[in-house]
Amino acid sequence: MANPQPEGFLALPTSSEAPGVLVLHAWWGLNNTIKSVCKQLADAGFVAFAPDLYHGKVADTVAGAEVLTKTLDANASRAKAEVREAAAFTSERARHHDRGLAVIGFSLGAYYALDVSTTDAEDVRRVVIFYGTGRGDFSRSKAAYLGHFAQNDPYESAADVAALEEALKNAKRPVTFHHYPGTGHWFFEPDRPQAYNETAAQLAWERTLAFLLRVAPRAS
Repeated sequence: MANPQPEGFLALPTSSEAPGVLVLHAWWGLNNTIKSVCKQLADAGFVAFAPDLYHGKVADTVAGAEVLTKTLDANASRAKAEVREAAAFTSERARHHDRGLAVIGFSLGAYYALDVSTTDAEDVRRVVIFYGTGRGDFSRSKAAYLGHFAQNDPYESAADVAALEEALKNAKRPVTFHHYPGTGHWFFEPDRPQAYNETAAQLAWERTLAFLLRVAPRAS
């Protein structure tokens, strides 16, 4: 029996043979920027699904986002379960299972993207993180990792980024981290006009699509 669609946004390509991408939103919630990412992925030939971890709530200010994030953090186990449910749904909707599932996480979503790459290691083959980090045991992971990080980021220290990169390399996972000069947190998101950097965002997107279209790494 097919799993029902979890709460979230689904974008479908025209092709019936399409790999799946799970998109995990930043602390703003499932806003138009994340929906636009899903639509662009569908245009590129992917089944894209973004679960709504805030269940209908969206923030437009840092203060509002902090409130929503604290509530989510207080129920982190439930949020992780919802991400796994969304991953299973996305994999089921995809019709190119040999490529495995890809996950893209923005800021807050990067933490959950890294987590699901270890808890759903058999399915997740690619992980893209935008200006977000996380800790964990990546020895179970079978994914390749791509990271996009800002040069000036008060939310993610250079030490945390370096520690994550080292942890992934120690786990023998393919990993490439890019750092974008003159950028800050949220540089990819056009609805953050004070942070958005069109040149860096375009380059990060081109790199992301190239990464997603590569042949999946062999499990090891």
